Amino acid sequence: MSSETADPRRWIALILLCATQFMLIIDVSIVNVALPTIEVDLHFNNSSLQWVASAYALTFGGFLLLGGRCADLLGRRRLFMAGLALFTLASLACGFASSSNFLIGARAVQGLGAAMIAPAALSILSTTFSEGQERNKALAVWGAVSGAGGAVGVLMGGVLTEYVGWEWVFFVNAPIGLAAILLAPRLLRESRVEDAIRSFDVIGAILVTASLSLLVYTVVKTDQYHWFSGRTLGFFAVSVVLMIGFVINEQRASSPLLPLSIFRLPTIVGANVVGFMLGAAIFAMFFLLALYMQQPPGLHYTAIRSGVGYLLVACTIIVSAGASQALVGRFGVRNVLLVGMVLLTIGLLFFTRVSPHGTYLGDLAPGFVLAGVGLGFAFIPVTIAALMGISDDEAGLASGLINTSQQIGGAVGVALLATVFTSRTAELRAGGTAADVAFTDGLSRAFLVGALMAVLGLAAALVLIRGGSPEAETTPVEAPVASGA
Repeated sequence: MSSETADPRRWIALILLCATQFMLIIDVSIVNVALPTIEVDLHFNNSSLQWVASAYALTFGGFLLLGGRCADLLGRRRLFMAGLALFTLASLACGFASSSNFLIGARAVQGLGAAMIAPAALSILSTTFSEGQERNKALAVWGAVSGAGGAVGVLMGGVLTEYVGWEWVFFVNAPIGLAAILLAPRLLRESRVEDAIRSFDVIGAILVTASLSLLVYTVVKTDQYHWFSGRTLGFFAVSVVLMIGFVINEQRASSPLLPLSIFRLPTIVGANVVGFMLGAAIFAMFFLLALYMQQPPGLHYTAIRSGVGYLLVACTIIVSAGASQALVGRFGVRNVLLVGMVLLTIGLLFFTRVSPHGTYLGDLAPGFVLAGVGLGFAFIPVTIAALMGISDDEAGLASGLINTSQQIGGAVGVALLATVFTSRTAELRAGGTAADVAFTDGLSRAFLVGALMAVLGLAAALVLIRGGSPEAETTPVEAPVASGA
C-alpha cells in the first residue's frame, strides 16, 4: 500500500483491532480464574468442568484456518463483524447460563466467533499497513496487547469473580464487542480477493476442520486417557489421515482452501513452526505458574494476588514488544527472533528451580523478566515473518495459518506439560517423596520440557527464517501464485 492510498484512519483502526484481539486473549485466562466458582454454581462434575475451557479451544483452533480463507474470499471486514456479533451474543449466553451443558455449548459458539475474528483482524492489519517499518510498528502494538492480555485477564478474572460474580467475566465482552461492531464500518476498509473464483472448497474445509478439531479434542482429553493409550493413538491416527486427505484434496482442487504453494516460502514455514513451539511453551508456562502461585506447596496466593503478580511479565512484554519493532528495523527479523527465543528458553530454565514454599522475588520475578523480554522479542518478529512476502490476496490465509499454529501449539503444550507434571509428581509420591518436594519437582520437569520446546523453536528460526539484511526484510517478496487464484 503506497503512502498515497494509505488510509488516514489506519492508526485509529489499529486501536479497534487491538481491542478485539485483547478481548479474545483475555477470554482464556479470565475464565480460568472463575472456574472454581462456576463449578459450584452450575453443579459441574470434575470431568465436565474442563470443557468450559476446552470447548472454546476446540472450535477456536479447529476453525481458524477456515476463518482465514473465508475472510479472503467473502470480505475481511464482513467476516470480522459477523464474528464479533456471534462472539458477543455467545458471551451474553455464557453469562446467563443456568446449566453446565448450556455454558459448554455457548463457549463452543464463542470459540467459533473467535475463529472468525482473529484471522480477519490480523489480515485487515496486514492489508491496511504497508509491509516494512509501518507494518512492523503496527504489529509491535498488536504484539504488546496480545502478550499482556493473558496476564491482565488473570487479574480481571479474580476481581470480577470476587466482587461482582463469575457471570461478568463473560458480560465484560459485550460492550467491547458492541462498540467494535458499530465502529468497524467507519474505521475499517472492506477488502477481499476481487478476482478469485467464488466457488468454495467444501471438501477441503470439512477435512481440515475435522482434523484440527479432532486433534485438539484428543489433546485436551489426555488428562483422562494416557498419551499412549489405544484411544488416544487411534484418534491421533484419524486426525493424521484426515490431514493427509486434506493435502491430497488441496493438490487437486481447482480453488483450494489452502494453496500449498504458500509453503514454498521457507520463511512462512519457519514462522509457523516457531509459532507452534512458542504457543506450546508460553501457554504451558502460564498454566504451570498458576499452579505454583495458587496451590499450597507453592506461594498459596489468592486469584487476585496471582493476577497482580503477573503484571510484572505483562509490563515487561509491553516494553520489550515496543523495543523489538525498532530492533527488527536495525538488525533484521531473524536476529531479533533468535534473541527472543534464547531469552525465553533461559526464562523457562530459571523456573525449573522453583522450590517448596518459595518467594515471588526469588523464584518467579527474574524468570518473569527473562520470559517477558523473550516473548516481546519473539512474538513480533514471528508475526512479521508469517506475513512476509504474502500478497494482500492471501493475507487472511497467512493470518489464519499463524493463529492456527499458535493455538494448536498451545493446546498441545498445556496437555503435554500437564501430563509431565502430574506423572512425575505421582511417581515421586509413590516412591515416598514428600508431597511438597514432589510437587515442585514435577513442575521443574515440566518446565524443562517447555524449555526444550523453545529450543526446537529456536532451531527452526535459525534454519528456516530468512536471514537477510534488515533492508531486504522490509521489501515485499512476490509469493508464488496460488492455483486457486
